[in-house]
This record gives sequence, C-alpha cells and structure tokens, in this order.
Amino acid sequence: MSDTIGFVGLGRMGANMARCLHDKKFKVTAVYDVRPEVTADLAREIGATACSTLAQVTELADIIFTVVTDDKAQLGIFEAPGDNLLRSKAEGKVFVNCATVSPKVHVQVEEIVGKVGASSLEGCMASSIPQAREGKLYLMVGGKEAVFQKVKPVLDALSTALTYAGTAGKAAQVKALVNMVMNINTLGLAEGLGLAHALGLDLDMIRNVFSQTGAASRVLQTDGEDMQNREHSCFFSAEHAAKDSGIALAMAREVGLQIALADTTKCQYDRLVKLGAGELDKSAISELTFLDRRAREIPE
Repeated sequence: MSDTIGFVGLGRMGANMARCLHDKKFKVTAVYDVRPEVTADLAREIGATACSTLAQVTELADIIFTVVTDDKAQLGIFEAPGDNLLRSKAEGKVFVNCATVSPKVHVQVEEIVGKVGASSLEGCMASSIPQAREGKLYLMVGGKEAVFQKVKPVLDALSTALTYAGTAGKAAQVKALVNMVMNINTLGLAEGLGLAHALGLDLDMIRNVFSQTGAASRVLQTDGEDMQNREHSCFFSAEHAAKDSGIALAMAREVGLQIALADTTKCQYDRLVKLGAGELDKSAISELTFLDRRAREIPE
C-alpha cells in the first residue's frame, strides 16, 4: 500500500499501533503527541518524523489515526485555533479516530472534515495493549462505506476481527455497549469474589467453579486472578471505565431507557477515581468489594 500513515496520540494504544504497522512494512511517516519527548522517542524508534504540530502530521500523511482521551480532545484536534489537523493540506486525507468518545462527536467530526474535502472514520477498539502491538485488535468501524473500503488494508493489518457497523456514530454506539457490559461484568465479578472472601471460601476454588458454570465470563479470565492478588497494572483504566459507562448512560437517557446496573457501575468507578485510583486497571474495582480492603490501602 502506497499511502503514508500518521499517528496523533502516542499513549499505550496509539504508540503500539504505530509500531505494529511499521513492523508490517507500512509507511508510518509522522507521529505527534502533546508530550514532545514521547513523540521524539517513538519517531526515533520507527523512523518517522517527530511532528511539532498537528498540521504537520496532515502534511506528511495520507491516513491519520487519532487516539485521544475524550470528546473535548477529539473535537479539539480538528477545531482548535492556532493548530489543528485541518489547517494544512487536508483535502483527500482520511482521519481514523479510535478514541472511545460520544457517538455524536464522530458525526460532528465527519461533518467538520468534510467541509475541507477530507474524510473520517471511527475505528473503535475492543482490545488492549498486547493486541494493539500484535495487530490483533477487534475493530468496529463507522462512517462512509467507500472510505472504509479505501483504508481497509491498513485496518486489516491492525486487527484479527473487523466489523463495519454503519454510518458515522454507529460503531461508537456499539463500542459503548461493549464497554458498558464489560464494566458491569467486572463489578459483578468483584462483588462475587469479595463476598466469597468474606464467607471464608477459597478463591482459587471459586474462580474454578465460576469458570465452569453460568458465572463464566471473559472478565473472569482477564481480571479474576488480578482481583484476588490485588494486581492492578493498567490495561484499561478505572478512569476510562467511568467515562465509558457515562457515554452508555447518556445514550440510554436519549432514548428514555433506565439501565440500573450501568448506573450503579458508573457510581462505583466514580468512587474509585475520587479515591485517586483512576490510573489503576478496571480490576481495581475489587478494592471496593473486599471487606479487608474497602479502598483503604489501594496498592500503587
């Protein structure tokens, strides 16, 4: 593929996606992060240009992946005064926006970039850091189907499962539902293990029983042992769990639906964030459900 590729946002996911494409011989020509030292380090590692402005990324790349933090940041990289991705040579470029943000923001971005002759897709990810590095992401894509087909070879290289969900905003809706259910399952597992511990039951035995019964879940596989051992190294942060639960709740309010479990889950993750544990993995919700923890001694 002759198209050049840029990345904006070089955190755990963005940087590893860039490394993955570089390893697969795609032309990753431009990288940018608000932390100049992070930009310089990755640029040196993969032989890309360390861009000092967003506009420079657009100048140097045909397809630009963005992995930012929230709604405000997503809109800001396209609309901020002074420097943004659309200030220079944006016509014909494709922006693939991978952050978990409100569906309406993806619709807005498509409208904004369309005014300068560019295109956008949402590339929502239901995976974590190892999958980003290995090209094994689960990607849900929304936007114009012709644009999706144009960049599909790059998306295929990043993923082992690729779903086209529909027009702008639809993939973001699907991603919000995925994370809503995942977060609910995480809290449910934390409460189950917390209660088992309070009853004096062996947690290895409990996890084994859970795995062979109706209590089985993907979260049990990824987080169960970590909850038991208080190992909360971050793959998906508690802060992001709170944010994403909020996106799902906002969607529900828009259609007049009450979703009590999602509401409770968000409240618990909000508590964890207020306790200063937002940067820990989502498994740290168990610090609120074990009687001998109750978030009094959240490990670093």
